[in-house]
Amino acid sequence: MNARPPKAKPIPAHPGLTVLSDEVVWDGRFPLQRIRFRRRRFDGAEGGVQTWELWRRGSAVAVLPWDPWTDRVALIEQFRLPALAAGLDPVMAECPAGLLEDGEEPEAAARRELAEETGLVADRFAPMGRYILTQGGCDEVITLFLGRTRLPEPGHAGNHGLDHEHEDIRVTVLDAADAIAMLDDNRIDNATAALSLSWFARRRASLLPDWTT
Repeated sequence: MNARPPKAKPIPAHPGLTVLSDEVVWDGRFPLQRIRFRRRRFDGAEGGVQTWELWRRGSAVAVLPWDPWTDRVALIEQFRLPALAAGLDPVMAECPAGLLEDGEEPEAAARRELAEETGLVADRFAPMGRYILTQGGCDEVITLFLGRTRLPEPGHAGNHGLDHEHEDIRVTVLDAADAIAMLDDNRIDNATAALSLSWFARRRASLLPDWTT
């Protein structure tokens, strides 16, 4: 019998929850579990049996690179097959992001992903929140960071990514106001970048005095 994949952990105990069965139906890079359960309803009655598929991706990070001295940010673009399947433009404007390695702290992961996907180095980080991305089917929880770095003139700033993972990542530098306008116009159509830019837009003015000293 195969050992249970490390990412496919049993469901934690929770008041009113009864797990009837828990099986790993796919053991790829990201395991898929089929869970049968019932739970006590908000009105106190016993709920019916539900079957959910649970995709186990684990913890992730994303970082928005910001140069406060020039008030520019960097975004990346890469091809996303699920976006194409959803009917969206598959080349998305995003923040550098990735999954945590075993035992890695979120800020260390943000620093590593920033270097791998943009070639940039940040000397300061600020946490921007922690969110579950697809609570209806996946356990991935992402921690967002703002990273202070020096950026070149606006425009294309190189191609990056890990060759052994076949990554093809294009880096673009733009004025912070232009990036926020993209958010307001719904040209940012992925949750990670939208959350990051929304947090940044609300706090940018108050951060400037401290982050430029």
